[in-house]
Amino acid sequence: MPAKRPPVPLSRERIIETALHIADTQGLRRLTMRRLGDALQVEAMAIYHHLPRGKEALMDALAEHVTAVHVEPAASWQDTARAWCRASRELLRDHPGVLALALTKPPKGATAISIREQTDQLAEAGLPDAAEAVRALRAFVFGSVAVEVQQSGWADPEVDEWVRRDERADADFESGLDALLRGLRA
Repeated sequence: MPAKRPPVPLSRERIIETALHIADTQGLRRLTMRRLGDALQVEAMAIYHHLPRGKEALMDALAEHVTAVHVEPAASWQDTARAWCRASRELLRDHPGVLALALTKPPKGATAISIREQTDQLAEAGLPDAAEAVRALRAFVFGSVAVEVQQSGWADPEVDEWVRRDERADADFESGLDALLRGLRA
């Protein structure tokens, strides 16, 4: 008789990854602590050991997961800004189920640190008023991804398969980013 495999230990990271999967495949409204516990094969109360504030802490953690981005400084502030925007866009596009959280939750923890890091990198690279530029860049990325998700069919119950990657959306994003960077340069 084969040995019984021990259960996978519960961790904050495992909880967040499973919650992201539920939100991305079933929608944020279907993400409950009970459903999350079932997916993790634990009692829902076990989750509170890792997220003591419960559902609110989970929502904060999901928003932070998709908005805390780190990139290395590039040769110019434009290249650094471009890298931040592309990385942010990819992370948000990978998890359309929590886009609403990313748009509405105030930046905390790792996200706040990430924004400060981005601001510092752009300022050190010579961009005047880097904080204002970061706000504009984040607004552009969030808006672009929101439109992409809307047009992809992700939330449409009539659509069997949603379009995760769209070449037109990629071209529109790059064109918009170029225009924004030119405007920041002026």
